[in-house]
Amino acid sequence: MSDQLTISAEPRERAGKGASRALRREGRVPAVIYGDKKDAEPIHVEEKALNKLLATGVFMNSLVMVDVGGKATRALPKDVAFDPVSDRPLHVDFFRLAKGAKVQVNIPVVFVNEEESPGLKRGGVLNVIRFELDLMCDADLIPDQIEVDVTGLEIGDSVHFSDITLPKGSESSITDRDFTIAGVTAPSALKSSDDEAEEGEAEEGAEGEEGAEGGEEGSSEG
Repeated sequence: MSDQLTISAEPRERAGKGASRALRREGRVPAVIYGDKKDAEPIHVEEKALNKLLATGVFMNSLVMVDVGGKATRALPKDVAFDPVSDRPLHVDFFRLAKGAKVQVNIPVVFVNEEESPGLKRGGVLNVIRFELDLMCDADLIPDQIEVDVTGLEIGDSVHFSDITLPKGSESSITDRDFTIAGVTAPSALKSSDDEAEEGEAEEGAEGEEGAEGGEEGSSEG
């Protein structure tokens, strides 16, 4: 399960671009907590503390306890706006979570047992279609990653969503199809040699047909 993160915040008393710019000059980042059928709560957080959480790499898929004046709110980060030039965070949206809530998150995929795949051993290439899975998860049971076992895969084989087992409390947000996650494809060198062999066989077949036609013509003339 993803770690629960914590960040301290203060109420944001003034709204507007001017107030937001003033906060940023003081090393603060404007933010808002919304959801759970309650009023939106404008806040601001310390930029250094936010950058520390962003550096974990799991910020967007983790529960965050937002402490506003000693009152903690359980939330899920929904969006972080960045400056296109400096890449500094400009604004954060936190989605307030109700007790027992399910949340939609993108969970990274990790492939295991590649050494047990005959196709990869032969030089095949693991062609990844989905690096993340779009899941609905219990807020208290958000997984860090989903493992996909490629044991036994030959060249030409694929792994579909139905082939994996999700952890407790998770289900796919995509319910209308059994989509492909990854497959083992032939390396380009092997494809080239196979293509050349097919072309050679085709040419030999064509030459054989021409020879047969020539023999038929010669026998008819005689």
